[in-house]
Amino acid sequence: QVQLVESGGGLVQPGGSLRLSCVTSGDMFSIGGMGWYRQAPGKQRELVAAITTRGSTHYEESVKGRFTISRDNAKNTLYLQLNSLKSEDTAVYYCNADQTIFLRPWGQGTQVIVSS
Repeated sequence: QVQLVESGGGLVQPGGSLRLSCVTSGDMFSIGGMGWYRQAPGKQRELVAAITTRGSTHYEESVKGRFTISRDNAKNTLYLQLNSLKSEDTAVYYCNADQTIFLRPWGQGTQVIVSS
């Protein structure tokens, strides 16, 4: 069974940076595109960044220019570099396939709190 293990979250001041990691097992990386999602309190989970197997990326408008998604296929690991963090970036961040039909059971996520 595929497992998704996210890490790297924490408490950071506005303007700060974090780097999130997601280690996958099974065939996740061979399926295709991967993505980072986030769910803020009281809101639905949303896809904020995606990357194809060839490295093409797509970002949700509010994170463009601040977040960078990358993947290491040899390590089955997905990354998300978060820069210039804002309070509205506070959420639990998850990784998974970037297409609904390929979604696997969600991991525990990693909490990002942006606060002074």
